[in-house]
Amino acid sequence: MTPIPSLPACPNPACEQPHVIRNGSSKGRRRYECRGCGRFFGETEGTPMYRLHTPVAEVAQALLVVMRRGSLRAAEEITGHKYETIGEWLRRASMHAEALTAILTQDLHLSTVEIDEFWSFVHKKTEPPMK
Repeated sequence: MTPIPSLPACPNPACEQPHVIRNGSSKGRRRYECRGCGRFFGETEGTPMYRLHTPVAEVAQALLVVMRRGSLRAAEEITGHKYETIGEWLRRASMHAEALTAILTQDLHLSTVEIDEFWSFVHKKTEPPMK
């Protein structure tokens, strides 16, 4: 018997009695409805993947290359995605640092040093240039 995947939480912070149910799919992506507040949302809402058209595996690979090589240009050459696109993925990742750190630790089995180097690089690349 396969376990039932957990449903995402309602993204509406004002929702007082969240009760999320599945509500079909759109363009191949699962949709949900909160019966508490009536809001409809996708499975990636509130994540760095929200409204991205690139598959999760490709984004993860590009960010992993950036982390390991320390270079957006290297990630561009290896993955075939534009430098600016990978930079945008880094900015999105930095806004969700806590959750992504947990994923990097659990799913990718990265060491604390590797994760620290990654966030140092992200911080350096997402700072506005000095004038």
